[in-house]
Amino acid sequence: MRVHLIDGTYELFRAHFGAPPATTPDGREVGAVRGLLRSLAALLAEPGVTHVACAFDTVIESFRNDLFAGYKTSEGVDPALLAQFPLAEEGCRALGITCWSMVEFEADDAIATAAARLADDPAVEQIRIGSPDKDLAQCVRGTRVVLLHRRTGEVLDESAVVEKFGVPPASIPDYLALVGDTADGIPGLPRWGAKSAAAVLARYGHLEAIPDDEAVWDVKVRGAAALAASLRAGREAAMLYRTLATLRTDVPLDLSTLAWRGADRQALEAFCARVGERQLPGRIQRWR
Repeated sequence: MRVHLIDGTYELFRAHFGAPPATTPDGREVGAVRGLLRSLAALLAEPGVTHVACAFDTVIESFRNDLFAGYKTSEGVDPALLAQFPLAEEGCRALGITCWSMVEFEADDAIATAAARLADDPAVEQIRIGSPDKDLAQCVRGTRVVLLHRRTGEVLDESAVVEKFGVPPASIPDYLALVGDTADGIPGLPRWGAKSAAAVLARYGHLEAIPDDEAVWDVKVRGAAALAASLRAGREAAMLYRTLATLRTDVPLDLSTLAWRGADRQALEAFCARVGERQLPGRIQRWR
């Protein structure tokens, strides 16, 4: 079987900015939810899609906010989008898709946990993580666990991760610690960019293996002295940033419910009536 793990938060954000706005009779904005459900229904109609889960950041804040004050929050997110998260999860379940609603952890942690636990299951042919987020690249394993950018169709296996970032999946948290990740509020270290971080980590693998003294580096990097000085001054911060960028693989999840057995007709039709989505029920190919 092929397992699809969908980043519901990313998909809902994408629908919010890409799908046309729509409101219910009582004035609630539901355009993102409608766009998300159409996208998920299209996925379910694809050949070979048999096991699916969708993870959401039910609460944007997580345990990482206790570790670093600058980590991402819900501040600045359109309230009309935030209000659609409960609806998105309800609609996802009505489609018959396993839905993971994250509060303490993040959606990416749920996906990373599922990928790690399923990767060694002999019944699993491949795990496809539906997200373009670079932090999820750390979950990639050979051709068995891959990233799928559903909008472009791009698939990143392990060799493609190395080609794109210059480092293997295991070094992605270290890479993000140095370069930063603006989407998550991780600032990175001064002077470190994608090329320099890739070059140094391709040689040393992890932050703690990088010597403080650039004179002993056996890899040539432009501006090595300034980079080493930045790392010496910010090594403690970099280790914290790596912790923030490292996805958890210990989220309590029930992985026995991933088989898609069809949409719940009564629940989905009632939900679609509430959000004014008339066409979706006619696109469902299997009901339970």
